[in-house]
Amino acid sequence: MNELEIHIHQHFDMTLEDCQKISKLFKMEIIEKGDYFSTEGKSCNKLSFIEEGILRIFATMPDREITQWIATRGYFLTDLQSFIYRNPSRFTIQALTDTRLYTIDYEDYLMIGKLVPKWNDFEKLFVSKCFVMLENRVFDFISLTAEERYKKLFDTNRELFHQVPLQYLASMMDMTPETFSRIRRKMIS
Repeated sequence: MNELEIHIHQHFDMTLEDCQKISKLFKMEIIEKGDYFSTEGKSCNKLSFIEEGILRIFATMPDREITQWIATRGYFLTDLQSFIYRNPSRFTIQALTDTRLYTIDYEDYLMIGKLVPKWNDFEKLFVSKCFVMLENRVFDFISLTAEERYKKLFDTNRELFHQVPLQYLASMMDMTPETFSRIRRKMIS
């Protein structure tokens, strides 16, 4: 079993046979550091599982870039509203490191339901998990202080602090780089 099949099997309690059917629709894709998975304004026609690497999802504003998320190994990646609703993407997704992905295009994604009859139930579970993750993130923004958000990210994703430019992490946590640095110095001392 490859990493994608293992992930699907563990998180969605799908049979190994169904995992393999789905996995066969995905193709290995390599994105070099600095290259783009998708760009703002264009349709995002693919969904990927990150086998290795780090990607940044961000929006460009007139005066700055806002990091929406840093995606790492073991996560699925797409601009969901663009992928599902076929709209132009709001975000740009760029590789921060050399990245290996299992990628499925939109047309093959639509085939999953024909190959795996219970796919609609699994898809609902997948979208629900995405929604809960987003809900938790919003709750953290409205209920935690900047220091608490920093500590939570550090405790759950410590490796990011050594692999990702700190201004991207600051932006993702809705902090200025100066606030982020001040909190970082305080936590270290």
